[in-house]
Amino acid sequence: MSLVLIVEDDSAILRGLKDILQHEHYDVAVATDGETGYRFALEKKPDVVILDLMLPQMSGFEVCRKLRAEGFRPPILMLTARGEETDRVLGLDLGADDYVSKPFSIRELLARVRALLRRTQTPETTLPDELRFDDVAVDFRRFEAIRGGVAVEMTPKEFGVLRLLAARAGEVVTREDLLNDVWDSESYPTTRTVDTHIASLRAKLETNPGTPRRLMTVHGVGYKLIVD
Repeated sequence: MSLVLIVEDDSAILRGLKDILQHEHYDVAVATDGETGYRFALEKKPDVVILDLMLPQMSGFEVCRKLRAEGFRPPILMLTARGEETDRVLGLDLGADDYVSKPFSIRELLARVRALLRRTQTPETTLPDELRFDDVAVDFRRFEAIRGGVAVEMTPKEFGVLRLLAARAGEVVTREDLLNDVWDSESYPTTRTVDTHIASLRAKLETNPGTPRRLMTVHGVGYKLIVD
């Protein structure tokens, strides 16, 4: 599970970000000033940092500069004031990877976090061309699925979800991994989107969708595909 460090001194924004990220199954650490944020980043080794620029004790600019000088490599997402182009340019020059302008859309922020994680955490997995179990045969190259000799209509995203699960058959794949791999940052999906696609795949491929044997839920984490 990915750890997100939020460095933000506005209590309302901080609380909202923390709640939505935890709802999306991220681990979350928080800091309300630049000094603490800088220290937490080095100590806790988060997978991504959400960094406000206007902070007490040490500005977000200085936090970013010092972290990069220390060799800190995880992505940094800046929170900037709307229209402050010079702030964005300076932040990017100091080593930030992306920015979101306040007031921001939660869905956009989540999509940008996922995109940053995708760049750094893409699993080195060989995706299969085919999948077979029970009376189901799937050809991922041709986007074709057959069950019991009858063609099954599936969306490209359903093929994508199933293909990643097949590549890691028997292992738990988190909702975040599925979002990072299958959805792009422009569509702004949430983990509920993954749950909906799994339910649809079960309805199309499982013998008894209400009691699945192949597409299994691992509560609080994600899903795994059983093919043996």
